[in-house]
Amino acid sequence: MGDIKGFLKHGRELPRRRPVPVRLRDWNEVYEEFPDHDLQIQASRCMDCGIPFCNHGCPLGNIIPDWNDLVYRDRWEEAIERLHATNNFPDFTGRLCPAPCEAACVLGINQDPVTIKQVEYTIIDNAWKNGWVRPVRPSRFTGKKVAVIGSGPAGLAAAQQLTRAGHQVIVYERADRIGGLLRYGIPEFKLEKRHLDQRLAQMRAEGTEFRTRVDVGRDLPVDKLRSDHDAVVIATGSTVARDLPIPGRELSGIHQAMEYLPWSNRAQEGDLAPEDVPIHAGGRKVVIIGGGDTGADCLGTAHRQGAACIHQFEIMARPPESRPAANPWPTWPFIYRTSSAHEEGGERVFAINT
Repeated sequence: MGDIKGFLKHGRELPRRRPVPVRLRDWNEVYEEFPDHDLQIQASRCMDCGIPFCNHGCPLGNIIPDWNDLVYRDRWEEAIERLHATNNFPDFTGRLCPAPCEAACVLGINQDPVTIKQVEYTIIDNAWKNGWVRPVRPSRFTGKKVAVIGSGPAGLAAAQQLTRAGHQVIVYERADRIGGLLRYGIPEFKLEKRHLDQRLAQMRAEGTEFRTRVDVGRDLPVDKLRSDHDAVVIATGSTVARDLPIPGRELSGIHQAMEYLPWSNRAQEGDLAPEDVPIHAGGRKVVIIGGGDTGADCLGTAHRQGAACIHQFEIMARPPESRPAANPWPTWPFIYRTSSAHEEGGERVFAINT
């Protein structure tokens, strides 16, 4: 590592969130710019671990210490090459992943862990700014044709890898735009869709073909799909929501999250004015059942729509501020967390069984 004493000299530091009154006026991402120099200091906190547990904590197996070191040494182009070796879309994961790598960081045993997530998405943002993210065309073509059903992150990653291997890849999406949950489920304030669009432009330049408004099994029979392609990748998400069979569920004004969230994203795409979305929380008293990330997405959306008041119900008891003894490192810590949406307002109510 470039600075073997970095973790002794520097504490953990993250970019500041934009002031709440400011960010509630728009749908842009909530974090302010973080200077590259400050990020390099954060990368220097990565220790030369004998066994880097962060690699194992990451579901993708990202080689985290390598690109932390390259960032510290100001070798940003090499850092994005190392990051792309295991992750097709760090621009998505760096913003949306809950960072189990940080929970597994060895430094986290007795200090605050390395800011791995922040380093990750700064690497890719710098790579886009400097023109280091380029289409990777296959060196040869196999003559094989592959269908990918679903254009969410899994479908897109599979399609990009298969295209680069030399196959002719067609991605089928039943919605009117490509992106799946990235497009219509994740609010703009967590993932500005320009990040998705520039990736899709890269994939088109590589040779991946996208077809929207195709509902496989209805618009395109499965037998024809199989006969027209040498292989089929099924990367569909679930649009069947988990319901609550409780008294009053049939009343008006009760909506599933994925009935509510996509409309605001469509408004940001220009399909309709933000105030014209069919399900709007403006001036209303809102209850959100569920205390996870999806609930927080609904919370942040309702804030921006001008809800009168919001209560968010969580079935679990309020978690502790720090790891209990029964939840030791490097397991995922079940601790009290405050997302940007929670910071913006609303009341969280724990131990509520609906």
